[in-house]
Amino acid sequence: MADRQASWPAAAPPPPGYLPSNRAGQPQPSSFPGLPPRPVYREPHPVSALPVVSGLAATTLWFALFGALGHDLVSYAWWTIVAAISAWLMALVLTLVGDRGVAVGIAVASGVGLSLALGFVTLRWVGTLDWPLW
Repeated sequence: MADRQASWPAAAPPPPGYLPSNRAGQPQPSSFPGLPPRPVYREPHPVSALPVVSGLAATTLWFALFGALGHDLVSYAWWTIVAAISAWLMALVLTLVGDRGVAVGIAVASGVGLSLALGFVTLRWVGTLDWPLW
């Protein structure tokens, strides 16, 4: 006859902060009797609105300064491409080691700025049938 396997060991208690707590610091009871309370999941690096808005504002100023260097559509488009590449590199650096909210603002503003510039290039291309960036 086969030997009977031992029962499973008791589960370890959850780590501190895993169970949600009420104002008294005690875990909240489940809405269904007999079930454990629901876990609360938190983002380890939360993003708030103020850093995103500051990234948007800084990148908008960045694109305005670079766009002001251009004297016609071709130079404006090339300066905008340079500004977008440098902004994306900064967003990548900020994503890895800095504030992710600012990185999100930079990425959004640079995407909008580059789309706007290349939209103007496309309109010129459609109107003249000549690609203006070469």
